Amino acid sequence: MKQIKQIVASLLFFGAMASPLSVYAEKGIEINHLGINNTLVRVTGPSRYLLLPIQEDAEEARVRVMLDGEVHQNLNIRLARNRVDYFVPLDLASFKGRHVMLNIVTSQNRATLREAKENACWKDMKLSDTFDTTNREKYRPAFHHTPLYGWMNDPNGMFYKDGVWHLYYQWNPYGSKWQNMTWGHSTSKDLLKWEHQPTAIEVDGLGSIFSGSSVVDTANTAGFGKDAVVALYTSCDVSQVQSMAYSNDGGTTFQRYPGNPIITLESEARDPNMFWDNEAKQWVLTLAHALEHEYLFFTSPDLKEWTLQSAFGKGEGAQDGVWECPDLFKLKVDGTGEEKWALICNLNPGGPFGGSATQYFIGDFDGKTFKADTDASGRIATKWMDFGKDHYATVSWSGTSPDRRTVIGWMSNWQYAAEVPTKQFRSANTLPRDLRLFRAPDGQVYLASAPSPELTALRGNMTTTVRKTSVGKQTRTYSLPTANDGICEILFDLDCRKADSLTINLGNKAGEQVVLTYYTQSHTLAFDRRNSGLKDFSQDFPAVTVAPTFEDGKKVSLRIFIDKSSMEVFGDNGRFVMTNLVFPTTPYSSLSFTSHGGSSKVSNLKIYSIKEQ
Repeated sequence: MKQIKQIVASLLFFGAMASPLSVYAEKGIEINHLGINNTLVRVTGPSRYLLLPIQEDAEEARVRVMLDGEVHQNLNIRLARNRVDYFVPLDLASFKGRHVMLNIVTSQNRATLREAKENACWKDMKLSDTFDTTNREKYRPAFHHTPLYGWMNDPNGMFYKDGVWHLYYQWNPYGSKWQNMTWGHSTSKDLLKWEHQPTAIEVDGLGSIFSGSSVVDTANTAGFGKDAVVALYTSCDVSQVQSMAYSNDGGTTFQRYPGNPIITLESEARDPNMFWDNEAKQWVLTLAHALEHEYLFFTSPDLKEWTLQSAFGKGEGAQDGVWECPDLFKLKVDGTGEEKWALICNLNPGGPFGGSATQYFIGDFDGKTFKADTDASGRIATKWMDFGKDHYATVSWSGTSPDRRTVIGWMSNWQYAAEVPTKQFRSANTLPRDLRLFRAPDGQVYLASAPSPELTALRGNMTTTVRKTSVGKQTRTYSLPTANDGICEILFDLDCRKADSLTINLGNKAGEQVVLTYYTQSHTLAFDRRNSGLKDFSQDFPAVTVAPTFEDGKKVSLRIFIDKSSMEVFGDNGRFVMTNLVFPTTPYSSLSFTSHGGSSKVSNLKIYSIKEQ
C-alpha cells in the first residue's frame, strides 16, 4: 500500500509540473501557464496578425511583447475572461524572422491554475493573415472621422502639406477604452474622406505617447532636413516630459530624436503646441502646466533648446479642472483691420454643462507674453468655444495659408466617453471648422467656428425647400431624409421678434426627440437631449445645454448636421456652436416648429440628404 501511495504521489507531482504547458501547435501558438496570474505565449506561426480576444469589463492584463528575449513593448490589454466582445490585432509583420513571445500578467485572480487556464483569451487567441475592419456598429458616424477600431481621443500633430491634411490622434490599438496611448494617423485631400495610415509613433521607453503638435520645418532649423516634419509630444510614464520625433517622408514614419526628452519640469506638464514666429524669427511653444491651471510659453531657434519666457492663466477663466491641449494663433476681427490673438484652453472637468469643454482667451502676444483682454468691469471673461457637452481637445492644423485657421476636436466627454454604446471603436472627431473673430453687441471680441467650406460637398439631394412660412401655436412639420440612416444637413433662418420662444423638434417614430428652443428675451438657444434615444449608459448623458446667440434681437440662422450619433448646430455662421452626441434607436424622421407667446417666421428652409463618405 505504501508503494502504491508513492507511485500516486509521483504521478501527481509530475502531472502538476506538466500541467502549466498547453501547446497549440496547429495554431502556431504555444501557451505556457506559469501560475495563476502569469502566462507565456509563444508565436511560432507565419501569419500577419495575432488576434487577441477582448472583454471590455475585464481587468487589464500587463502584456510584455518580447522579441528575441528583449522587451519590445509594454501594453495593457483587457484580455477576455469569460466572453469575447471583439478582437484586436497585434501586427507581426515587422517581427518576421524573430522569436516572438508575450509575457502576460493578469490581475484576474483565480483560485486555482485550472480555473486560470479556462480564461476565454487562451482558447480564442488565434493567428490570421487578415483583420476584419468592416463596420459592425449602428452608431458609427457616416461623415465624421473615426478610427478603424479601438479607442480615440485628442487630435494631435495636425499639419497641412502639398494638398494633404494630416490628422494624428490619441489611439489605443488594443481596445476600445483608454490605454496604450499611441499616435494614430489619417490623411485627407478634402477634409471629408479620410484614409487610415500606419501607426505613426508608438510607446517607447519614456512611456506612452500623449498629445502634441507638428510643423513643417521649411528652413531646416532643427537640422533634420529641409521640409522635415517635426513633432513634439508628451512622453508619459511615472512623470510627464516633452519629446521630439521627425519625419523625412512627409509624416508617414517618424524617427525619435536621440536627445529626448527635450523639456523636463518638476511638475506635470503636457501637450506642447508650437508655431514659427516670423517677426521674431523663432519658434514659440505653448505648454499646459496642467495641475497649476496655467500655460507656459517657451521660445527656441531650433526646436531642440527651449527657453521659458512667461506663464498665463493662474486664477483666470474656468479653473475647476486640469488645463490641457493649448493652441495660440492670430486672427483678424471681422469687418476691421484689427488683429488679435486667440489662446485655446481645453479643460477637464469644469465645462459649463459638466465634464470636459474648450474655453479660450482673446488678447495680445508679443512673442514672449500673452495678455488677455478684459471686459467693461476690468475682468478677464470666461468664453466657451462650443456650448454642447461633446467638444474637447480642439486644436488647429499648422501649415495652412495665413488667412485660414482650421480646427477639429474630439467629439465626446470624459464623463462617459468609455461608456457610449459602441465597441468596435469609440469616439469620433467633430466636423472641421474654420475660425474667425467677431465683435458682439456687448463690445467683446469672440471666436466664431464656422463649418469648413469643404463640407458643402457632403450634400446630396435637396429633399425640402421652403422660402418663408409663419409659425404659431399650430406645429408645422417637415420630413427628414430616410437615406443613409437619416443623415442630413438642415438650414433655416428664424425671426422670433413677435414671440417669446420658438421650439424646434427633431423626432422619430419611437417618440425620441431632440428639442431646440430659442428664447427671444435672453437671446439663447437650448439643446435638450434628455429624450434623444439611448441614455442609460451614464447618468451624466441626459442634459440640456444652452448657448448665447450673440445676435441683436433680429434674425438667427441655424445650420444643423445630423450624423448617426451626433448633432452639430452652428448659429449665424459659427458665432455660436452646440455639439452633442445622440443615440436614437431609429433615425430622426421629422422636423417641426412651434411658436410660443406670438408668431414667428421661418425662412430659407433647406434640407439636404448627405452622401455617405
